[in-house]
Amino acid sequence: MVTNKVLNPVNINERNSRIIPFEFEYYEPRTLEEAVDILHELGDEAKVIAGGTDLLVKMKTGQVHPRVVVNIKKIPGLRYIREEGDYIRIGALTTLRDLEKHEVVMRHLPALYDAVKKMASIQVRTVATLAGNLCNASPAADTAPPLLVYDPVIVAVGPSGERQIPLREFFLGPGKTVLKPWEIVKEVVIPKAKSGYSAFVKISRTSVDIAIASSAVYLDVKEDVISEARIAVGSVAPVPLRAVKTETRLRGLRMGSTEVMIALQGLDEEISPITDVRATAEYRRHVAKVLVWDALHLAYSRYRERVINQ
Repeated sequence: MVTNKVLNPVNINERNSRIIPFEFEYYEPRTLEEAVDILHELGDEAKVIAGGTDLLVKMKTGQVHPRVVVNIKKIPGLRYIREEGDYIRIGALTTLRDLEKHEVVMRHLPALYDAVKKMASIQVRTVATLAGNLCNASPAADTAPPLLVYDPVIVAVGPSGERQIPLREFFLGPGKTVLKPWEIVKEVVIPKAKSGYSAFVKISRTSVDIAIASSAVYLDVKEDVISEARIAVGSVAPVPLRAVKTETRLRGLRMGSTEVMIALQGLDEEISPITDVRATAEYRRHVAKVLVWDALHLAYSRYRERVINQ
């Protein structure tokens, strides 16, 4: 155990932002069981850290003040991407850079690949983890919409063992998930798509900034008619979400038809964007529909390319 002490905490705006202006205890467990035991004992007083690209920023700017930080980075066996039958399993310590470089992600999860290769800088992607991005529960989390269209489950570990949480039920609000204070994400399990094509697009102020709005799509077509559509959006509601009503409206429509754009107007019923420093609610409401349209056509272009090359 290491204790980090800073005497006489002051306003963060008066200090270098590299300094954490409060005292906390630091643990480095070597097993999941040990980490769970620590969290079970301390509850809300503890925070889990993996890559630290979200938590450390919040600690430095005074947004959170954990009494204890539990670093799970030294726990072996949590950094992997592997195929097991009809599933792809991604360990909790797998970084965004791991995902960006992995052939399985490129081949089976193109929407997730689209997202991670555009996230932040390469320095951030090298340390930031997929599980951390999800557990931070930002409405703008870039990995959430592409994962939502694949219908994965989060495997969490607690004192009573493992439990599986569908990602669609994982987010409760900004910064809030269904995880108990003593639970740790072990892995993300994603079913392989039998057919269909996926894509992710976003708009942001700069290429490395978080999304003003984003959309992911999973699309299956039969003779250019949509047989299945899954749509997820980010930064336009308190949580990343599946637009289930819009999905239903799209089924049976021909790609590229005016009926598709008309169906997308119903997205307004499912989102609740806000105005903030990045964009107005009105702009987000408009651009969300455009991004879904763009993601649909990117996924469709991948289908057409496959047909042409067969």
